[in-house]
Amino acid sequence: MTASTEGVVTPAPRGLPAEVARRRTFAVISHPDAGKSTLTEALALHARMISEAGAIHGKAGRKSTVSDWMEMEKARGISVSSTALQFNYRTAGSDIDNVINLVDTPGHSDFSEDTYRVLTAVDAAVMLIDAAKGLEPQTLKLFQVCRHRGIPVITVINKWDRPGRAPLELLDEISERIGLTPTPLFLPVGIAGDFRGLLRRGPEGAAVEYIHFTRTAGGATIAPEESIDPESAEAREGEAWTTAAEESELLSATGQDHDQEMFLAGQTSPVIYASAMLNFGVRQLLETLVALAPAPGSRADIGGTPRDTTDPFSAVVFKVQAGMDAAHRDRLAFMRIVSGEFERGMVVTHAQTGRPFATKYALTVFGRERSTVDTAYPGDVVGLVNATALAPGHTLFVDKKVEFPPIPSFAPEHFAALRAQSAGKYKQFRKAIDQLDSEGVVQVLRNDARGDASPVLAAVGPMQFEVVTARMLAEFNVETHMEHLPYTLARRTDAESMAELDRQRGVEVFTRSDGVLLALFSDKWRLQYIEKEHPELTLQPLVATAD
Repeated sequence: MTASTEGVVTPAPRGLPAEVARRRTFAVISHPDAGKSTLTEALALHARMISEAGAIHGKAGRKSTVSDWMEMEKARGISVSSTALQFNYRTAGSDIDNVINLVDTPGHSDFSEDTYRVLTAVDAAVMLIDAAKGLEPQTLKLFQVCRHRGIPVITVINKWDRPGRAPLELLDEISERIGLTPTPLFLPVGIAGDFRGLLRRGPEGAAVEYIHFTRTAGGATIAPEESIDPESAEAREGEAWTTAAEESELLSATGQDHDQEMFLAGQTSPVIYASAMLNFGVRQLLETLVALAPAPGSRADIGGTPRDTTDPFSAVVFKVQAGMDAAHRDRLAFMRIVSGEFERGMVVTHAQTGRPFATKYALTVFGRERSTVDTAYPGDVVGLVNATALAPGHTLFVDKKVEFPPIPSFAPEHFAALRAQSAGKYKQFRKAIDQLDSEGVVQVLRNDARGDASPVLAAVGPMQFEVVTARMLAEFNVETHMEHLPYTLARRTDAESMAELDRQRGVEVFTRSDGVLLALFSDKWRLQYIEKEHPELTLQPLVATAD
């Protein structure tokens, strides 16, 4: 990608295949509070995109994380929206500027549907694990999505600067709980809470190098590194080094050495121990991404035909976000380029409508920071401004028509009716609902009994409702009243089943904005009873249904 603002990505006119080969596009997945936004900023710091990292730790004088732009994110120290970040990175001894596309995802489980959409746009994932807590529910859920989509995973065991579990214990948990063989590229020197540096593993687990880190004030700048040979490392660190070296040999004896084919096949995962807060291990992660993560490849269209990266331009919209710039009230559609070269200003075709779409305003976005994009290539993420017709899962193309499979909606588990407190605000209320629906913030359900004035919102988690009410007030000046409904699960149904379902107690049928009919049930026992009594009814589970 070529950006017109200095410091993002430098041009490299070397042909489309070479541009594709130097790109790496990945997402970071984890449980809440494992340090995703902190890691994102540490990567940006190493790429010289920012001069100082800021994170939320409840300490006086620390900044809000740059990539967290919504007021709710800053106040709570969580990531609610997805942030796209692109930068150049040149590995040691190389003359090639690799282009890194990182999509930071919401950590809170209430926003897992947003993360799912992001995972449709990346070629690899970094699984971030808290050294003290190990694998947590949200991490497990998102890993299963990666496995289902065939996305290779690099594991980072974070917060090694704090007390935590033993290195091999964490590796055993990964192997036993998700069936993924961890293959550490580096092992920590010093127990959790006493992070001195990393042992770089070589063939058959031999200790090749000791990388010693020096702390900086508050971890706000890049941590200086010192490369030390194994003999000197043993003399300097004593038992801490010896323990790490012995553990490395033990791992090799059990077959836990990196194998590129097995990694790309999703059978193994390279592991790095790190402290994103202190910037320890961050450079090693960047080097690993460049060396091991796959470059962008072909993608199957809706008919199963592969679209190669060298085919004419095509892209998939995976995220729509409004309200990122309060001064302009604009709407950004984030697209992942699948094939061909993108040039700002080119007229493409919107596959879902067949209409032309002008790309005059194309940007890269990191938090609220924006840079104009002139050219971009497969793997790049580009934000299109004022893309009112675009929604997650839509396809853009030039020349011969191509359409990629839609992105499924997650199964909602929380439901609430929403209305404007003032009848005079109905027009703004309706506009806001339509916008938030098209962005995928929540699913919007309607039926004749409730009418348009009180649509029902369906969400994976209740915090999605808080985002809706906060944005309603901040962006549309509409105060709302929310009534939580006594439903806990949904099933896809059809018109033939509606009449009988409407007669059932504890059931209500709605039409989703995409035309899909959903039946809501009070609990799983009610659903089971109706399925038993009326086996002829259509009641199909949705994506990621927990029950």
